[in-house]
Amino acid sequence: MPRSYLKTDEARDAAEMKYLLASKIRRRKEEIHNYILERRAEVHKRIRYRRHLFQNYLSTRTSPSPDEEDLQNHVPIPSDPDWWERVVMTEFGPEDWLDKFHITRDIFLLLSSKLKPQLEQMYIQQTGQTITLERCIAMALMRLSTSTEYCFLSELFGVPIPVVCQCVREVCEAIILLLKPLYMQLSADHELEENAEQFHTRWGFPHCIGVIDSLHIPVKSPATDTQDCWNQRGWHSVVLQGVVNAQGTFWDVCSGFTGSTDDMTILQSSELWTMAELGGFCSQPPKELMGQPLGFLLLGDAGYSLQTWLLKCYPSSLNLTHQQLTFNVQLNHGLKVIEHAFQRLKARWQCLHNRNDSNLDLVSKMAVACCILHNICNVHNSPFKEEWVEALSQNECPQPTDVSTVYIDDPNAEAVRSLLCSYFEQQQMSKTLDQSPTSSPVLPVPEPPQVDCAGTT
Repeated sequence: MPRSYLKTDEARDAAEMKYLLASKIRRRKEEIHNYILERRAEVHKRIRYRRHLFQNYLSTRTSPSPDEEDLQNHVPIPSDPDWWERVVMTEFGPEDWLDKFHITRDIFLLLSSKLKPQLEQMYIQQTGQTITLERCIAMALMRLSTSTEYCFLSELFGVPIPVVCQCVREVCEAIILLLKPLYMQLSADHELEENAEQFHTRWGFPHCIGVIDSLHIPVKSPATDTQDCWNQRGWHSVVLQGVVNAQGTFWDVCSGFTGSTDDMTILQSSELWTMAELGGFCSQPPKELMGQPLGFLLLGDAGYSLQTWLLKCYPSSLNLTHQQLTFNVQLNHGLKVIEHAFQRLKARWQCLHNRNDSNLDLVSKMAVACCILHNICNVHNSPFKEEWVEALSQNECPQPTDVSTVYIDDPNAEAVRSLLCSYFEQQQMSKTLDQSPTSSPVLPVPEPPQVDCAGTT
């Protein structure tokens, strides 16, 4: 056999051996990396558990809030059973409705008419009396808006506590069943284009139809699975994932995950992920940006992995280019829409801000119902009082900070992010060329230390 053939075989064998070794090394690195992550997660769980024990020690002098099961045997004496019919329905003015229920009388009547098919024939067997539709909805709304305790609602409306619990649950379920299809749904293709144009006009980001983020809702310590409810701040929570459009209206929500669940796991477990992976954000025919076809986009913070349809900031570094800095500034500006939406959501519906003593499954339903009510208030321009926002300053449970995800980014997503970098650079150059001598100067791009790639400002 000629020597040249022998050399070729040796080179091929060497290449195969090199490939096998590289594969084994890569798998070994992945195993070590996963082991480190598991150990780190276990250490964090132990730290959170110790914080929990310490907080319980500090709060031993205060009595815990009762849950629904504890309230079943407590039936207080009503202080004014006619308060609803005699005072609210006849004497309440616009400000009274906003103070007690955080909505207008017109929206209350709208809810009554929309929920009537589900709640009209609601009879409470425990008391042998019929609870009117309006009174049932009013108790639920006061619970959602002001986080009023069940005991106080029972005395105020003149019904036993179990009845109040049942009303809150059934009203939330009716809102989700009847009103979610009307006030919270993914738009059609032509409406997605309109949403993208509105987002571009208002927030300066093209092809974007929404911003995604999570909200941790404080809950009391559950009887089981205590460690799963811990978040990074060391308190128990239920997580709400939301997506809003340019106006801060929710068009997708997912709730019910415990506080220890990271943002990316929630996203991958939601219907939104399935829809996006199946091409639900690709318009037909596809729209173009700078001559390149580009589907619709979502914006997220550092807690999400980079996808072709989900963009996040470049990690903070002194080596970022001018294009990358500009991209981060534009994306952080777009993230403000969901920060503002979550703030108004918690301010109007304070059961999502104060520590909720309801069962975890009910807390999840309350969160979704509040998002739907938030949309209804936006559609009908319900007044919003800034003093509700001031109540958020008394925050015993600060939101967990965004942590960079350990999930692998889509290798094709960087091309999309680079395309947006080029677009923003072209836009900036066009503004510079169009600038007249009398016009104001173009604002410089902030220095790297001022860019917050976690999505907060």
